[in-house]
Amino acid sequence: MTAPDIFVRNRQRKIHVNVAELQDFATKAVRKSLQLRDEKNTDLRRLDAVFVWLISDRRMASLHRKFMHQTGPTDVLTFRHGEIFISVETAKRHARAFGTLLASELRLYIVHGLLHLHGFDDRMQPGAREMERTQEKILRDCSRDR
Repeated sequence: MTAPDIFVRNRQRKIHVNVAELQDFATKAVRKSLQLRDEKNTDLRRLDAVFVWLISDRRMASLHRKFMHQTGPTDVLTFRHGEIFISVETAKRHARAFGTLLASELRLYIVHGLLHLHGFDDRMQPGAREMERTQEKILRDCSRDR
């Protein structure tokens, strides 16, 4: 089975983002994600396409409230039908707080969303640890392929 097409689209205007670089990264990350887990029946394997939407905190807060019944923005929301929403403003705040680059945070959130589509669940501790290890492996592997 082939990897789904992945498309990165910038729908916010406050913060400059190198969409072409993220698109290249996302293409690699979706293939790496599929190689690391052999589960046959995941959303990531069934989808023809995945869309990564880079959005504002305001839009993310609206989605977060509507679908998760929580207030305020979050970093990333993933929907089973193949949409990953990422708040660029939250990513920038997190990058500053963690001493990383905005691009690194955005790549992490892309991988995080892909792993959710691939059946990973970070709501409980064992799953969260497995997901974190897998994220780090994909990020390392993709950085080697540059």
